[in-house]
Amino acid sequence: MHKGFWIVLVACAVCSVLVSCVLGPWDIGLHEVVRAVGGALGLMDATTLPDAVRAVVVDLRLARAVLALGVGAALAMAGVTFQAVLQNPLADPFTLGVSAGAALGATLVLGLGVRLGDVAALAGMDSALATLSLTALPVAALLGGLATLAAVLLLGRRAGGLSRETLVLAGVVVSSVLAACITLVKAVHEEAVGAMVFWIMGSLQGRGWGHVALFLPFFTVGCLVMVRYARELDLLALGEEQALLLGVDAPRVRLVLLVGATMVTAAAVAVSGIIGFVGLVAPHAFRLWLKPRSRALLAASALGGGVLLVWSDVLARTLLATETGGMELPVGVVTALLGGPFFCVLLGRGQTRRAA
Repeated sequence: MHKGFWIVLVACAVCSVLVSCVLGPWDIGLHEVVRAVGGALGLMDATTLPDAVRAVVVDLRLARAVLALGVGAALAMAGVTFQAVLQNPLADPFTLGVSAGAALGATLVLGLGVRLGDVAALAGMDSALATLSLTALPVAALLGGLATLAAVLLLGRRAGGLSRETLVLAGVVVSSVLAACITLVKAVHEEAVGAMVFWIMGSLQGRGWGHVALFLPFFTVGCLVMVRYARELDLLALGEEQALLLGVDAPRVRLVLLVGATMVTAAAVAVSGIIGFVGLVAPHAFRLWLKPRSRALLAASALGGGVLLVWSDVLARTLLATETGGMELPVGVVTALLGGPFFCVLLGRGQTRRAA
């Protein structure tokens, strides 16, 4: 792919983050945003900026934009991996029920009252306990996602092997059971239903650098796994028999890739809730230009998915801000509204190809 293509993608990502830092209830100009961000990176002097401006830009808006970029990249890369491993163009990061498992872990934590450091702050806990409280929800979501993958693999193996069809069916079964468990948790912990529902719908409201720090290690490990096995991912997309003939240990590679994709998905869900369609839209948006090169598709989808989620978050923050006095839409609602029509077009194209 031409070098200019990647320059444009990176420039779009950087510009999207800067624009996201500009927009908000407090009017801050682009020049001030650039100075604040440059000062935080040590690239320019920002000491003359008011402390309040630097705090709003760096601690609130920049952290949220960076997290949106990372979560979008994670979901897009996971989408590429699931589509290749399952050989299903309509697969996304949530096909095997990972989101339901992560959601169950998070709702259990919310039901027990462990709220991302809120309990620690109210109870006057020391910094170590506050850090533990901050970690509880995303760790529970991550463990829930990984446990779901283990359950799907175990069920699929007992049902006759880890074929694509068996994995998808096992994912549907496990997702249904987990959805029932989430409903049960809501019924038992009625006082936390509002927090659970808002979290499940997906939102980046109130997220900061602490969430970025929790998300980044799992995201990094999962990304390294997917990039390391990008060549094998290309061969798996041709079919398991072809991959075996070309020397790929298909069962082992499939398992490793599913674990890597699940790790980034669960980490994304842990810090942002369930945000759909990013893992479906971004891979297909670049597949026409980059197929069948998974390494390039992973990189392009990561940048495209990040940009998509940054702008979805901007819309979520601004669409109803004037009428509701600052109320935000869940970003998962915005991505669904944007991705739904794309999904319908994709289905229509599939029907046309089968008819031809």
